[in-house]
Amino acid sequence: MAKLIVTEFMTLDGVMEGPGGEPPHPHTGWVFDFSGPEQLKYKLDELLEADVLVIGRVTYESFAGAWPDREGPFADKMNGMPKYVVSTTLKDPAWSNTTVIDRDVGERIRELKAQEGGPILVAGSCSLVHYLTEQGLVDEYRLMVFPVLVGGGKRVFPDSPEKHVLEYAGAEVFPSGVTVQTYRTAA
Repeated sequence: MAKLIVTEFMTLDGVMEGPGGEPPHPHTGWVFDFSGPEQLKYKLDELLEADVLVIGRVTYESFAGAWPDREGPFADKMNGMPKYVVSTTLKDPAWSNTTVIDRDVGERIRELKAQEGGPILVAGSCSLVHYLTEQGLVDEYRLMVFPVLVGGGKRVFPDSPEKHVLEYAGAEVFPSGVTVQTYRTAA
């Protein structure tokens, strides 16, 4: 059974919006204040380990606009791996190896998880992450936490009347002050 991993860039105050310069967040591009080769290696290793990428339409449009024209190990993996985009509006994806999930999202994700293979990564995709969290479909959260407060924006975790207990699975600290905190969903 494949493990579904939500991997996110996140501010210390929980915001995931606008990490790489995407409009309209007033503090967009906040990841660029903190960089280092160790973080890049971590993200490359994480991607190389994965077999599938699942993203929402907004993240798809950002990624599909950036990765097809790039080269190197990260771009090669992004462009070559199977990608599933959850969208009711995208009909004909141009990015290689992309399949649209336009209905029965929970069922389709369960089918992907039931397959043998490496991890399924979910990156960005705020609405999708909220849905997957609410449906109990996430096996692990890898939160790359940047030491910055941006005061507001879309958050990784949805407001919910439910309590979600997570199990600490480890942390890694980079010289930039960025940490990766890993949590698994409680059994």
